[in-house]
Amino acid sequence: MTSAHITPSASRITPPFTLETARAKVKAAENAWNSCDPEIVAQAYTEDSEWRNRTEFFKGREAIKAFLRRKWEKELGYRLMKELWCFAENRISVRFEYEWHDTSGQWYRTHGNEHWEFDAEGLMRRRDMSANDYPIGESERRYRQR
Repeated sequence: MTSAHITPSASRITPPFTLETARAKVKAAENAWNSCDPEIVAQAYTEDSEWRNRTEFFKGREAIKAFLRRKWEKELGYRLMKELWCFAENRISVRFEYEWHDTSGQWYRTHGNEHWEFDAEGLMRRRDMSANDYPIGESERRYRQR
């Protein structure tokens, strides 16, 4: 996907969230991450956003961009699905699945959960993520490039 699929108005959705706005926020995040463009993804986070991604802890947009560049150098053919799990006030939780392959061509599916906290402007100030990977065959893939 390209940045043309990311609606600017969706990135400006502010808390407190409703079912409709929480779903739109999740869809905007899914679209941004499927672009595999760290510059696009990082726009949704505060300058000092705090992240936990599995066992990595870091802070700030520049660290987010560096992490995403490393991630997508390793996780090739990346395709993500995010699903709203719950929301309240300025927080949203999602479950996700994504598929990717390594340089040898082995496909993987990653399952996980993310907890998000937003500032008053609708930027994510905290992201807490847990996930597990397991190998799959190419024929087992659920998520394909559109």
